[in-house]
Amino acid sequence: MKRELPIFPYFRSMQKLFLVYSYLKYLLKSTNTHGVHSPFVFGLLNDVVYNKTDYYVYKEIEALRTQLLEDTNTVSCIDLGAGSLNSRKQTRTVKHHALYSAKPAKYAQLLFRLVNHFQPHHILELGTSLGITTAYISKANSKSNITTIEGCPEIAAIATQNFHLLEINNINQITGNFDEVLPALLNKTEKLDFVFFDGNHRKKATLNYFEQYLTKSTETTIFVFDDIYWSREMKQAWDEIKTNKQVTVTIDLFYLGIVFFRKEQVKQHFVIRF
Repeated sequence: MKRELPIFPYFRSMQKLFLVYSYLKYLLKSTNTHGVHSPFVFGLLNDVVYNKTDYYVYKEIEALRTQLLEDTNTVSCIDLGAGSLNSRKQTRTVKHHALYSAKPAKYAQLLFRLVNHFQPHHILELGTSLGITTAYISKANSKSNITTIEGCPEIAAIATQNFHLLEINNINQITGNFDEVLPALLNKTEKLDFVFFDGNHRKKATLNYFEQYLTKSTETTIFVFDDIYWSREMKQAWDEIKTNKQVTVTIDLFYLGIVFFRKEQVKQHFVIRF
């Protein structure tokens, strides 16, 4: 009998090739402050994106990340999103999650600076993971009201422990499937100032979440999308988001995509080297 080759490793290889190809294109297209003629974006790059200030919370949160990277305890969960490029196992170590699921310091600290700069009050995060990024967002504005959703109960429990360790108390944790918990949350949400989309990395799901929470946005709201080049369909989702008539300014940092709805801005899309 002819043995069939497993299809999932093939798709993971294709995704990785797409990621490498996209990154090379990004390097060729991207610019820095010298190629930006929008006063708003120019100021954002100088004050936030390229800000080299070593905020005191960085050391505190990165010390916790180091501990998690050494944690060999295992957790079991069903991946409700598009899966992982690095493992198909449902049981993984905490250190694996810290290495591959938690946002790297460079980008988590950028989220800290964005929240620190704009001081949003109503914040939503889709995808808590171990809570590292959530902690950065929380520490940037202790007066904010943060709701974070995680699909895996065991991962959510570790995040809860991490919030206690960091003495964070402005976070409302929800555990469950996004598609099941978002409608109820949407109904009781009046507006959102900042949303970090870091969950289901599928085109249909991403666009669905975007359209749902677009109804709760204002012209000062900021949406941040994680892994916009994670796959071909995530790139397609990002391209559709850019064309939405309510979107005015987008900033492509390759691993993150930032969306603004500022009505006074001319519609522009920037690819920024970061």
